[in-house]
Amino acid sequence: MRFASLGSGSEGNALLVSIGRTRVLMDCGFGLQDTIARLARLEVVPEQLSGIVVTHEHGDHISGVARLARKFNLPVWLTHGTLRSQAKAFAGIADIREIDPRLAFVIGDIEIIPYSVPHDAAEPVQFVFSDGARRLGVLTDAGHGTAHIEQSLNGCDALVLECNHDADMLMNSDYPYSLKQRVGGRFGHLNNQEAAGILARLDASRLQHLIAAHLSRRNNTPELAVRALSAAAACEKSWVGVATQGEGFSWREII
Repeated sequence: MRFASLGSGSEGNALLVSIGRTRVLMDCGFGLQDTIARLARLEVVPEQLSGIVVTHEHGDHISGVARLARKFNLPVWLTHGTLRSQAKAFAGIADIREIDPRLAFVIGDIEIIPYSVPHDAAEPVQFVFSDGARRLGVLTDAGHGTAHIEQSLNGCDALVLECNHDADMLMNSDYPYSLKQRVGGRFGHLNNQEAAGILARLDASRLQHLIAAHLSRRNNTPELAVRALSAAAACEKSWVGVATQGEGFSWREII
């Protein structure tokens, strides 16, 4: 089981999960040619993709979905609320499959467990990916932690956790007050300490990989995010990875 990021942040997001012959892209917020180039860095071509799973309808997560799906005839899985909220954005996709946030589903060799999150979108979800023995948990675009989130991520072998902003940097930034309230609110994005708090409450005894993701370029630094997660996990700072906007991160293997 392997996973990698094409890029993570407010300018575009995509995560690639590979098990056996199955390769699933989670979200696609990049243009078509940019996506192809980012996949090529991971030695993958779009024809090798099994499909795309979508977390929610914000542009940094879906702006490239329809073009990629139409060009390479890829099926797309998403919630009813996400589809309804941006029907035009998904127009022309030949194979759209609605998912229930309460029910797991299978794409090839990958079992995918969606779970609901508090975010300012129509019916947002995040995902846990599994091969039946190992689990990769992903949590971004959530305003706060919940018992359901923690139950979903408990006992994962790898975690990709949103560390969107440092609370003090956000409040002292030049963002309009309304934007500060949205980003830092209960349906916005997790700050470093909130992400660390969630991590500290999880059973992390099987954890092999820990990645900080969806960092704000203006209101956070990799150093602050890594410091918060490493303290919560009681691990060396060098053990915590960071998903960047430009490069994402290269393949990580769960053994």
